Amino acid sequence: MAPFSKPETVLKQAEGLVSVGQTHAALQSLTEMFSSKRFRSTPLASLEPIMLRFIELCVDLRKGRTAKEGLMQYKNIAQNTSVASIEVVINRFIQLSDAKVQEAQEKADKAVALDVDDLEASETPESILLGAVSGDQSKDRTDRALVTPWLKFLWESYRTALETLKNNARLETIYQQIAQQAFKFCLKHQRKVEFRRLCETLRLHLSNVAKYGHQPHAINLSDPDTLQHHLDTRFAQLNTSVELELWQEAFRSVEDVHNLLTMAKKAPRPAMMANYYEKLTKIFLMSGNALYHAAAWGRYYAVVTAIGGKSEEEMSRLAGQVLVSTLAVPVGIQGEEGAEESKGKGARLSALLGLTKTPTRAGLLREALARNVLKLSPESVKTLYNVLEVTFDPLTLCSSVAPLLKSLAADSSYASYVPLLQHALLSRLLSQLSQVYSSIKIANLLELVTPLREVAVEGSGSYDNEQIEAYVMGCARRGELNVRVDHAAGSITFTDSPFAAVEDPTSSTSMVNVSAVQPSTSEFVRTRLSNVALTLHNSLAALYPPVAPSEEEQQTKFAALAAAAQAERKALQIRRALVARRRELLSELSIRKEKEEASRRAEILRRQQEEEARRAAQELRNKEVERARREIENIRVEEAKKLAQSLKEKGTLKVDIKDMESLNPDNLMRLQVEQLEKEKKELNERMRVLTKRLDHIERAYRKEERPLLAKDYEQQQATDRAVFEATQKARLEAHRAAHEQDVETKHRLTRMLSDYNKLKESIHARRGEEYAKRQQEAQKKMEEEKAKRRAAVLKAREEERLRKEEEERKRREKEEEEARLEAERLAEQRRKEEEEEAARALAEQKKREEEERAAAMRKQREEERQQALEAARRQQQREEEAMRRREERKLQAAAPPAAPAARPAPAEGGVWRRAAQASAAPPARAEAVTPPRSESPAPKFRPGAASGGGWRARMAAKESGAVSGDSTPARPATPATPSSPAPAPAKEPAKDDDGFQTVAPQKKWGASRLGARRAA
Repeated sequence: MAPFSKPETVLKQAEGLVSVGQTHAALQSLTEMFSSKRFRSTPLASLEPIMLRFIELCVDLRKGRTAKEGLMQYKNIAQNTSVASIEVVINRFIQLSDAKVQEAQEKADKAVALDVDDLEASETPESILLGAVSGDQSKDRTDRALVTPWLKFLWESYRTALETLKNNARLETIYQQIAQQAFKFCLKHQRKVEFRRLCETLRLHLSNVAKYGHQPHAINLSDPDTLQHHLDTRFAQLNTSVELELWQEAFRSVEDVHNLLTMAKKAPRPAMMANYYEKLTKIFLMSGNALYHAAAWGRYYAVVTAIGGKSEEEMSRLAGQVLVSTLAVPVGIQGEEGAEESKGKGARLSALLGLTKTPTRAGLLREALARNVLKLSPESVKTLYNVLEVTFDPLTLCSSVAPLLKSLAADSSYASYVPLLQHALLSRLLSQLSQVYSSIKIANLLELVTPLREVAVEGSGSYDNEQIEAYVMGCARRGELNVRVDHAAGSITFTDSPFAAVEDPTSSTSMVNVSAVQPSTSEFVRTRLSNVALTLHNSLAALYPPVAPSEEEQQTKFAALAAAAQAERKALQIRRALVARRRELLSELSIRKEKEEASRRAEILRRQQEEEARRAAQELRNKEVERARREIENIRVEEAKKLAQSLKEKGTLKVDIKDMESLNPDNLMRLQVEQLEKEKKELNERMRVLTKRLDHIERAYRKEERPLLAKDYEQQQATDRAVFEATQKARLEAHRAAHEQDVETKHRLTRMLSDYNKLKESIHARRGEEYAKRQQEAQKKMEEEKAKRRAAVLKAREEERLRKEEEERKRREKEEEEARLEAERLAEQRRKEEEEEAARALAEQKKREEEERAAAMRKQREEERQQALEAARRQQQREEEAMRRREERKLQAAAPPAAPAARPAPAEGGVWRRAAQASAAPPARAEAVTPPRSESPAPKFRPGAASGGGWRARMAAKESGAVSGDSTPARPATPATPSSPAPAPAKEPAKDDDGFQTVAPQKKWGASRLGARRAA
């Protein structure tokens, strides 16, 4: 196997080979790439151009099998990652094959046109002889030589594409597209055999769906979209089979469609079912089954009326076809098969039509009349219905229907029903004659049927005496008529057994459905007792009439009847409501199930995609690791090969490539020496043995052949002379026999020459007349088509003019509307700008007023603050003065007159402390002077706060008291009882004038003050 190369290199090599004309070598190089193990690890972006080029080469060289193998391998690689790439390659394959077929057809047409040397000579002697021998025309031979091979290749391309895409849910869409293209191919080229094979292939693929259901991408027919794709393909198959007139294949296609419809959860589209029933009508008509043909028309009419959209003329024609097909069902018709086989076949056909039981002629007629078919039908069909179903006149039946049959035969829609109507008319005539006559002359019967012979329609019988007699005997054999034919008397006797079995009136083969003028003997015997009982009952009612009920009883019965009717009406309403509710619940349940199924499928698809992505990533990692390992191995092998090659170039070393991994340079040199020595010895030994053997053999040959040479020479001369004489004699006899046969053939052909010329002239004359007739018809058709085309062109021009006028009017209206809207928009914009300007002016005015109001309020607050400060200053001065006077009074009252108390000096830090008393004051006096702490309110102003001081000042006061030797500890000063008037506090610097006053921090009651108080 050749070493693996990069995809771009392979493609470039193939293009180079194609450019030099070596297409086979280019295809072989691409095919070898597909067989490589690294082909699966190549990215699709690089493989797709190679695959397209590979397909082009396969089509050019008509290598269908090679293309199939390549497509299979490419599908296995790309189906998990890129379905679109497979679709592109398959479509390209089919397009190229189709293009080759069209190119071959063009070449064949040109070859036929250029093959005529003399345009005035219609036929040449060579063409006459070829036509007499082969029976083919020149164009047929050219097509067989040029077009047929490419048609065969195109057919193989379709089969290859279908085999590649089958049983894969990811490729289901392109599979159905290719199948429909194959149908079009068979229809275009009229390939009936290939169409049958195609249908069998599709059925085989569909039957294998369950077989391959375990695969990852298996087809799920429970999916509505997948089932709809299959239905569309089967309907295309049905349409193609009908157009190709393959009725057996069409019936199989109908069965395929029916099987798929039974699997569908949703009801199919009405248009699809209408197409289904329409094709069934054609199939049953071609098979001659008038009963099911009429049933199919009835189903088709029901679907079309439900859909609507048909014109009155179309509905009238359709109603006429429904009624005529029903009337064309013969009365009492039966099949020739056995009862069980006929029943099974009828059930099968009824299932195809969606019927629960076998249809009957009377039932179909009732359904048609219930759908108002008679009213919509043409007048000729109405008259035919009245003659066959309403009137009873067997003597003028055929003469009355014959003109109607002629008028129906002139219409293409009803011409195919004339043979069936003739059979139905003959069966109707025999049934009516059996009711009126007990026997009739055969001559009279033939005279009654005479008008039917004048209606000559293609496909209808001539109704001669033998055929009429055969029809009568067939009815007698099938049990439809009880007759005896007497050829001696020339009469037909209708037997009426009184004890004959009575047929089921609901059967499609019953004669009871026919309107009877008088009851038969068997009917009379069967209904005799019932008629006697009915007569006796009527007699008793006449002799003893029942008593008339009174007014009250009538009212009571009427009230009971009304109540029962009302109850029944309510029950019916409740039942309808229940049915409607159940229907709603069922629809909701089905919708819920569909949603759950859709979500489940989406979840499964998501999991599959995640699993595929994970698997693809793992495979990519594994491939990268494997690629790196292989590259290292290849590098090592290449180095060893280079060394071995260099050794070979220097000497005659023969190294096995399989053992190259275990070899090193030393081993290679040693092997080289050993191998050279060994080869040299072997060569010398072989030369010695060969030389000796050749010498001995040559000596033996010469010794043995020397006595035989003279004898062999004499025998050879005798043999050569005998052979020459025999050959000469045989040649002369053959020439003589051939001459005699040629002379005899000449005499025989000379006698036939006059007849040949006459036959040739008659054929030329007949074909000339046919050609002239066809030319006239073609000319007439061309004129009609020209007239139609002229009228269509004029109509189209008029419509185009009206359309342009309408567009111009709409454009003007649109421009006026746009101008009006633009003016309104500008006016609205100006109004909004004015409103915004007014709003801005009002906002600015409000802003100015707010600023003026805020300035006035600030000025007022400033004045109030100044007044408050002035009042506080005056209040502080008054309090200070009052405190000073009170302290002076206290000091004057406490101190003795001789020794007035010294004025205490302010403590350090500006904190005032009471001085120590010279003598201990009475506790009662002290308690009287100093009120309890809880009752003394905290002052609003502290004199010592402005002068500063704190715990340091207090500690200094204590130390000064200890030094002075006073045993009585100094009592802590309180703001309520200072020892001396406090000096005026220093004026604090002015703070920010924000309208607030600064409140000094208050002293809190502590443990030290409590201890000093207790000591005092």
